[in-house]
Amino acid sequence: MALRSSSTFLRSTFFHRHSQSTTYASSRTLVSILFPKSTSPTCIHESHKDMHLSPSFSKRNLNLTILLTTFLWGQGMPLPNVRDALLLAQELELQKYTDSKEGFTLLRPSSWTKIDKAGAAALFQEANMGSNNIGVVVNPVRLASLQEFGTPQFVADKLLQAERRKESTKDAELITVAERSGEGGLQIYEFEYTVDSSRGGMKRIFSAAFVASKKLYLLNIVHSDKPESPLDPHKRMILEQVLHSFDAAA
Repeated sequence: MALRSSSTFLRSTFFHRHSQSTTYASSRTLVSILFPKSTSPTCIHESHKDMHLSPSFSKRNLNLTILLTTFLWGQGMPLPNVRDALLLAQELELQKYTDSKEGFTLLRPSSWTKIDKAGAAALFQEANMGSNNIGVVVNPVRLASLQEFGTPQFVADKLLQAERRKESTKDAELITVAERSGEGGLQIYEFEYTVDSSRGGMKRIFSAAFVASKKLYLLNIVHSDKPESPLDPHKRMILEQVLHSFDAAA
């Protein structure tokens, strides 16, 4: 998974507790910008050489280990062995989540609760902090890939413009834009940006999008990032792992 970084991004406050209807308005904004003729949304530490793997090392753990190993290798880091990758997964407390029906997969924090929400293919919320969430929506489209619409930078510019037109947005800043390869060479766009909103204050948003089987898949990770309580490095690492793990299911 090779990331090609650019520099600028999109916007859409997704599953925000204060106004969850804004979530769907935002996703519709994204869809209308990317695919004006599309239909409505359908549903989104230590390692010791004498250490031995626990008997509970399951098939799910193995799949998670392989996924993390592949990601770290793609980032140009030294390729870890299975044991080290498993330790990283356990340290970050991530679990693999796959929606076979909709056809996507991602890692998610094991302590976050999955909830049902109409229009969402998947929605996970942090305990006692519902405004911190990970959401996926899936929409039918007529294009075969995001590239048919434009480059990551082009998409980011269009989305940023749309976000700034929202009444609740006081300020929005694009941090990064990137593109990577997913399952079978699938083209995936990634974005990071901040939004200062009258509904919830400052938030940091990580987002990813890809098109597969004539469907647009959108991942939005929303976390509070207020000056008095900024996003800490450990939590950021977890959210970035979630972002980079979003892909079509094999």
